[in-house]
Amino acid sequence: MRRRQFITLLGGAAVWPMAALAQQSVMPVIGYLSARSLDAEGPLRGPFLKALEAAGFFVGRNVAIEYRFADGREDRLPLLAAELVQRPVALLTAFGRGTALVAKAATATIPIVFVSGLDPVRDGLVDSLNRPGGNATGIGVFTSELGPKRLALLRELLPKPGTIAFVADSQSSTTPVQREEMRTAAESVGQPLLIVEANTDEELRIAFAKMSERNIAAVVFGASHHFQVISDKLVALAARHRIPALYEWREFVAAGGLMSYNTSRTEFASLAGTYVARILKGTNPADLPVLQSTKFEFIINLKTAKALGVTISDNLLSLADEVIE
Repeated sequence: MRRRQFITLLGGAAVWPMAALAQQSVMPVIGYLSARSLDAEGPLRGPFLKALEAAGFFVGRNVAIEYRFADGREDRLPLLAAELVQRPVALLTAFGRGTALVAKAATATIPIVFVSGLDPVRDGLVDSLNRPGGNATGIGVFTSELGPKRLALLRELLPKPGTIAFVADSQSSTTPVQREEMRTAAESVGQPLLIVEANTDEELRIAFAKMSERNIAAVVFGASHHFQVISDKLVALAARHRIPALYEWREFVAAGGLMSYNTSRTEFASLAGTYVARILKGTNPADLPVLQSTKFEFIINLKTAKALGVTISDNLLSLADEVIE
């Protein structure tokens, strides 16, 4: 593997209310599985840990966390999940649909708290939203399904846009669904749409060069763990070719991207932390209904807009949850 990070935080003993305690020599260990990198996971880890502490669980004192990061490569997840299961851990957390599916395939007995887009029932993560059954429960989020909304925001930015490009990660498990949703949304409003699938740095570099040659009016990026890991490179490519772009998360905009729209990471990571704490205290995951994250965030970078020569309308500014100046 090119890069794998292991972070284990250990401390004093605590009472573990479930059968898994028999396999925990010191304290319960949470297995934290992520398709992102350590740095890209930061916006989720903060509120997740804060929720644990609010419920009385402090890393290094009465709970431990063992991390596995796939650094944007979903194909690495099965091995990393197997390592955590063999550890063994008392509970698994899985942020992202692909990560959740891998965790579910890795164990039918260790409790799992997931955060996943699309349909967790259709994906086989739970039996139903109200009565999950089995060993998994978690938070349903809108991430990969938000492409049409992002397209609408770009059309608001450019009242008479030419072709808009949808740039998707060719290796993401959610790309097929995103691609069809974007195509349908564009056709419904008569918006010319170019679908581009790329993953490596070279593929993305070539894609942007071609989009620049075609005078693409704007770019909307699809949901992708890998794109989050290389966010600085994507922002730099858009700036170099002077193409307005709309991204998944605030971190892209803070790094110089133009706009982002997505569900609130603070909200769903906090909800996940709260569910983990409840299970640590003895609640069966089968009895915890799948929650739905309902808060969304629209972020605009005015400095980037000025550099691109793009005028942000008063209506867009009124819709923004945060404006970076």
